[in-house]
Amino acid sequence: MKRREFLGALGVAAAWPFAARAQAKPAIGFLHAGSPDENQKRIAAFLKGLAAGGFVDGQNVAIDYRWAMSSNEKLSGMAADLVRANVAVIVTPGSTAAAVAARKATKTIPIVFSSGTDPVDLGLVASLSHPGGNATGITSLNTEVTAKRLGLFRELVPKASHYFTLVKPTSELAAPFVKDLEKAAGALGVHVEVLRANTTGEIDAAFAQIPHEPGCGMVFGPEGFFFINRAHIADLALARGLPTVFDVRDYVEAGGLASYGSDYYNVMELTGGYAARVLRGEKPADLPVQQATKFEMVLNRKTAKALGIEISPTLLATADDVID
Repeated sequence: MKRREFLGALGVAAAWPFAARAQAKPAIGFLHAGSPDENQKRIAAFLKGLAAGGFVDGQNVAIDYRWAMSSNEKLSGMAADLVRANVAVIVTPGSTAAAVAARKATKTIPIVFSSGTDPVDLGLVASLSHPGGNATGITSLNTEVTAKRLGLFRELVPKASHYFTLVKPTSELAAPFVKDLEKAAGALGVHVEVLRANTTGEIDAAFAQIPHEPGCGMVFGPEGFFFINRAHIADLALARGLPTVFDVRDYVEAGGLASYGSDYYNVMELTGGYAARVLRGEKPADLPVQQATKFEMVLNRKTAKALGIEISPTLLATADDVID
């Protein structure tokens, strides 16, 4: 080979890795405690927000999905895998447990979360206005609207005398939710008994503890494990004649009585938008945590009829959606 040809070939070979890297799509590590089947609409909302920010999966970005399938103990290993893969950003839309796992796994790779409780209390950020680290995102304030959820229950079931709630004791969301619920209940002069369940069998056992009599009801807070089991929970409540109020509409679509909380599709869309901003080079430390501003009340008139509950015209008129 002539010297000029050799040097030319050497130059092409040396330049190739840089050209390949320049053309490579940035990677998003999508980490979630749940399952894809249960979150299709939420994924679509996230992708919508991401696309609005200029990024489309398979075109100019690649998403690596990791689902723990309700086994939260798998999240730390999955987060570590994403760190080793050196993804451009880790997103944990609608999965507080995943956000905590990601934050423990890396202090350098950007993290964009959406959380149902205060991210400062969880150690995800230093403050809402100045996150200060490698994480930022959206807080849905679900635990902070607990008082309104309890108020909705009282309006639906004014003669209720025994209040219950169900929490997953190993969840990061349990303690702040119970704290808010007890504060709201105290202001209304009622007592709420806390039941606990870490497994599907324990959900059944918890429902079995509730007296099968009029005047009982349940108020739920945010919890990914219960979300996955929402159809089963709705069926248990209906079988026992138990009115229930939840944090998101998915439960009501599955047969629950009512829900009040942030519009979670909007929260997911906002999360996608923030992920796009990070991909464009903005630093999580400088992006304030956004707080959800859209909230919705959803009622299931069919379930109300089955439970013998008459929903007032005022509630029907003010509901964002009524499922028949």
